[in-house]
Amino acid sequence: MKSADCDILVVPGYTNSGPDHWQSRWQERLSTARRVTQESWDHPEPEAWRDAVIAAVQAASRPVVLVAHSLGVVSCIQAAPYLARGAVAGAFLVALPDIERPDTPAVLRAFAPIPREPLPFPAVLVTSRTDPYTAYDRAAGFAAAWGAELVDAGESGHLNAESGHGPWPEGLMRFAGFLRSL
Repeated sequence: MKSADCDILVVPGYTNSGPDHWQSRWQERLSTARRVTQESWDHPEPEAWRDAVIAAVQAASRPVVLVAHSLGVVSCIQAAPYLARGAVAGAFLVALPDIERPDTPAVLRAFAPIPREPLPFPAVLVTSRTDPYTAYDRAAGFAAAWGAELVDAGESGHLNAESGHGPWPEGLMRFAGFLRSL
């Protein structure tokens, strides 16, 4: 699959992805990409975020490829059972936060638990060994439960602008490879 053959839905996490974040840069670069917007980026509500993903997929005119970061990953996973079979061609999931950890802020823990059912579409979970919000082994366990391919991003923090992943060309190359596999 090529990017021109699908609707790429960019699903940011808590507080949205700013202009220097790789998601924002990819959205500008990929002509078929559009952002899934949320009513409140700073006061997220699980059902509203899940429903926004569902509505964006339903509004798509071509097969969808989800590109999610952080809490956006959780929203996509929670939306998966409600999506029409075949509507999503694949999901590129980056930096899953372990919202089940006791030290997670209450506003984010409201999204718990993270579903562990297999996903009805191919997926890749990119995770870092030094992500402050998820232990690598926990992310690997979620990827296995979902049937997602796990990609080890090394010591890359939370894979966001703050960790030095503004344009993130390696991620874009990995995403292009994922698209070709669909």
